Amino acid sequence: MKYEWKKQEKDLYLPKEKPELITVPEQKFFVITGKGNPNGPEFSERVGVLYSLAYAIRMMPKQGYTPEGYFEYTVYPLEGVWDLTEEGKKFETLNKDELLYTIMIRQPDFVAEDLVERAFENVRKKKPHPLIEEVTFRTIEDGLSVQILHVGSFDDEPKSFEKMKEFIKENNLERVSLLHREIYLSDVRKVEPEKQKTVLRYKVRPKVV
Repeated sequence: MKYEWKKQEKDLYLPKEKPELITVPEQKFFVITGKGNPNGPEFSERVGVLYSLAYAIRMMPKQGYTPEGYFEYTVYPLEGVWDLTEEGKKFETLNKDELLYTIMIRQPDFVAEDLVERAFENVRKKKPHPLIEEVTFRTIEDGLSVQILHVGSFDDEPKSFEKMKEFIKENNLERVSLLHREIYLSDVRKVEPEKQKTVLRYKVRPKVV
C-alpha cells in the first residue's frame, strides 16, 4: 500500500483553521535558496529542480534500482521558509522583490547520502538543470511549533498570522525567530486563490518569565 503523507501524517500536514501546538520531528529535505518575487521565473526554476530530484528518488525502482528500505509513497509537498532583506524590512508594506526564501521538498527516511548522489547523477544525465548545483540535502528539525491551516490567497495570510500570534501570547510562548514556514498543499496553477490551502508554522519555545 502506498504511503500517503496526507493520511499517515495528518498532524503535520492537515491542521485545523485555528492555531495548535505541535512538535515537528527531524526531517530530510532537498533544499535551495533564493531572493525575489515568488511569482517570477527564478522561483519557478528553483521549484522545478527540487521536483526533478524528488521524482528521481521516487522513480528509481522503475529505472531498475530499488534502494534499501524503499517503499511506495506520494511525493511530499513544497515547503518554504521566508525572510526579508534588511532593505525589505524598512518598508511598511511587503515588497516581494525583497523576499529571501529557502524552499524544500521533504524526503522519506530511507533516503541517505549515497541515494542523494545517485539522484543528482540521474538528473544531470537525463535532464540537466542549471541550478542543480545549488541544491543541498539537509536534515532539519523544527521541534516545538505553532501551526495553522490557512485557506485563501497568500496575500491574506496576515489574518492567520494574527491568530497564531494571539495563541502564542495566550499560551505563554515566544517565537524562536521572525522566520516562518509555509507548506503548500494546493497546486496554485489549478486551484483558485480563495481555495488554496497552506500550512503556516512558527518555531516557538516556552517564554521565560
